[in-house]
Amino acid sequence: MALAGVALSPIVAAETVGPQIYGRINVSLDQFDYEGATRVIAGRSASRIDEWQLNSNASRLGVRGQFDIGDTGLQAVYQAEYEINVDDGGSGDNSFSQRNIFGGFQGRYGQIIAGKFDTPLKTAEGKIDQFQDLAGDLDALIGGQNRVSDIVQYSTPALFGLPLVVKAAFVPGESRDVDDDGQPDRDIADAYSASITYSGDVLYAAMAYDSDQPARRSLDGFTQADAIRAVAGIRWQQLEAGVLLQRSSDVAPGSDREDASYLVSAAYNLKALKLKAQYGLSKGEVTDEEGRLLALGLDYNLSKQSTLYTYWTRLELDKADLTDDAIGFGFAHSF
Repeated sequence: MALAGVALSPIVAAETVGPQIYGRINVSLDQFDYEGATRVIAGRSASRIDEWQLNSNASRLGVRGQFDIGDTGLQAVYQAEYEINVDDGGSGDNSFSQRNIFGGFQGRYGQIIAGKFDTPLKTAEGKIDQFQDLAGDLDALIGGQNRVSDIVQYSTPALFGLPLVVKAAFVPGESRDVDDDGQPDRDIADAYSASITYSGDVLYAAMAYDSDQPARRSLDGFTQADAIRAVAGIRWQQLEAGVLLQRSSDVAPGSDREDASYLVSAAYNLKALKLKAQYGLSKGEVTDEEGRLLALGLDYNLSKQSTLYTYWTRLELDKADLTDDAIGFGFAHSF
């Protein structure tokens, strides 16, 4: 996951770094045979797509860095990251769209940043998703993958001498109705997100919670959600494996709508080749709708910075009887 490099690593650096220019170009040629399952899960009406497309998959360009603030023991940190559309140069009228942009401070007691960036619940996925930014991304089925505006986040340093980090973030409502009760919210922390993660050499584990955040995806049809997520993964020799469990519930007063979801993934690295697969399932409590996501792929690493890949994915809705298939071939260059 090429995300806020500073935001995701609240370990205090001993020297000034930056500004650093970085980015990723990810382009694929995809054949979509969509009946509309992806759109229905996202709360839109179904529509048919049956065509080849050249796509830029969250390609990005950014600048980041940090510098000492006198002899205070603090450092200023900053990042400005934009999505760039390599295939057509723009999204609507915009050639650039905002991704993770923030500024803040870090020191002995952790890091605090403010801006627009991924919530702790989203980043708690770690590297479990083997098809990030492609049609097989867990975001096609499971909600909670939010990049939030007006967010303030505190991250602890590593705790107890372990690779254990706690993040806590809050979002002022700024007159939005974040709790879906029909009234504007104006408090300092109308929505929040928190996580605890353990990032060892072999084991990764995380727990995270969202309150009054956008649902983003829902089989039960709600738009704002409270969510709890548990993640575990291992990287041992050539093997990668992981599981993500999530339960999301509607924040609307008196609602009993709820989604229960899981995703399992695995990959095997054989020199320059990487074979990978993942399967996800989500079910709505009230609608009894069930969604299934299956993805298979093969990566070929030309170098540490350049990868060729191919993939196939299928997303199905049971009661709606809709199936979306995609197959693609592409490359990714990181710099």
